[in-house]
Amino acid sequence: MTTPATTIDRALQHVYKEVLRRNPGEHEFHQAVEEVLGSLGPVVKRHPHYLAERVIERLCEPERQIIFRVPWTDDAGQVQINRGFRVEYSSVLGPYKGGLRFHPSVLLGTVKFLGFEQIFKNALTGLPIGGGKGGSDFDPKGRSDAEVMRFCQSFMTELYRHLGEYTDVPAGDIGVGGREIGYLFGQYKRITNRYEAGVITGKGLAWGGSRARTEATGYGTVYFANEMARHVGRSLDGQRVVVSGSGNVAIYAIEKVTEFGGTVVAASDSSGYVVDEAGIDLDLLKDLKEVRRERISRYAEEKGGDVRFVEGGNIWDVPCEVALPCATQNELDEEAATTLVRNGTHIVAEGANMPCTPGAVRVFQEADVLFGPGKAVNAGGVATSALEMQQNASRDSWSFEHTDERLGEIMRNIHESVVTTAEDYGRPGDYVFGANAAGFTAVADAMLAMGVI
Repeated sequence: MTTPATTIDRALQHVYKEVLRRNPGEHEFHQAVEEVLGSLGPVVKRHPHYLAERVIERLCEPERQIIFRVPWTDDAGQVQINRGFRVEYSSVLGPYKGGLRFHPSVLLGTVKFLGFEQIFKNALTGLPIGGGKGGSDFDPKGRSDAEVMRFCQSFMTELYRHLGEYTDVPAGDIGVGGREIGYLFGQYKRITNRYEAGVITGKGLAWGGSRARTEATGYGTVYFANEMARHVGRSLDGQRVVVSGSGNVAIYAIEKVTEFGGTVVAASDSSGYVVDEAGIDLDLLKDLKEVRRERISRYAEEKGGDVRFVEGGNIWDVPCEVALPCATQNELDEEAATTLVRNGTHIVAEGANMPCTPGAVRVFQEADVLFGPGKAVNAGGVATSALEMQQNASRDSWSFEHTDERLGEIMRNIHESVVTTAEDYGRPGDYVFGANAAGFTAVADAMLAMGVI
C-alpha cells in the first residue's frame, strides 16, 4: 500500500501519505489508520478546527514507543533472546491502557496498530483510560511454566520503569493469560517493593482481580451484537452462530450466545475448525483449551457422532446467520465475506481486533449486513479492566453479578453512542463511521483542551 485509499477524504489524504512515509512496512498500522481516516471526512467538514490544529496528525504519532531486549534462559540452559514492545499511544483521557500480546507475529507495526485502535476503543467506554499496547515475539506455546516465568520476569525487569497506576496499566491479550499476568505482577511487586494492585489488570481474584474480567471481552461482544439485533427488531434467540477462535474471547462469546438462546455450530484454532450441529459443547471446549491446552481436533475425536473436524480450511464456509470473528487480525477476507453474504449472514460483530479486511467490510456494507467494528464490539474487555482499576483504587471487590451488570450497561451505552453519532451525521446503521467519529471526537476535544500536546 503506497498511495492513499480513495475512501479517505481529500482533506485528509496528506495525513495518510505522511503516515506511510514515516512508518514504512507497517501494513497493519497503515490499515488501522486508513480505516479511521476513511470515516473522518464529514467530521472535519463540520469541525474544521480539528484540521487547523493538526489533531489528527498528532493522534497518528504515538506519545512514546519503547523497544527492548528480553534475554532469558530456557530449561536446557540455553540463552534465548526476544524483543519487547510497549507503545504508549495517547494519555489525554487517562493512563495508557491496553494489553500485552506474546506471539511470534508481534512486530512494532502490530503493536502500533493495536495501540491506535485502543485509543478510540477506550474513548468509547466513557471511562478515564488512554490507549496503549505492548507485547513480545515470544511464543508461550510449548514452553514450561518455569520458562514462561523466567521470560515474564525478564520482560517486566525492563518494562516496570514505564508503568504505574497513573501512568500505564497493561493487561493480557493473545498469549498472555492469568499465568503470565501473575508472573508479570509478581516481578513488578518484587522490583518496586509496592503492592500497587492497579498497575496491571486481569489479576487473580485472590490478589486484586475483578470478577467477570475473564469473561468480559466475549460477553461484551455478544451484548453488543444483541443490541445490534434489537436495533433492527431482531434477536439472537434461535439464531445459528459461527464463532472463530477457541481462546478466551471465543469461549465466553459462545457461552453468552447460548444464554441468549443462539446456537454456536462452529469454532476453530490455527489447525482448523470443528462443526457441531447440536451446538458447541462448552464444557468440553473449555477443558480442551483452558485445562489441557490441546488442539481443537480433539473436540471431534472425543465428541464423535456427526461432529466433524476440517483441517485448515475456512470456518466462514459454515453457513450462519450471525458471525463473530474472535480469533485474530485479518482472518476474514473479501472472499469469506462474500460466502457469508451468500449464505444469509445478517450480523457480523468483531470480537477480535480488526479481524475483517477492508475488502470484507466493504462486502458487508454493500450487502446491508449489519457490521460492528472491533473498537466498539470488543470494548468490554478493557471496560472491565477499568472497573478492576476502580476496585483496586477503592480497595473493594464487587460481585460477579454487579460487574457483569456494569459491563452490560457500558456495552449498551457504547452501542447508543455509536448509533446516535452515525445518525447525527446522516449515516444511520453505519457502525464503522459511528464508532470512529464518536471515539475520535472524545479524544480530539480533550487534546485541544490541554493545548499543544
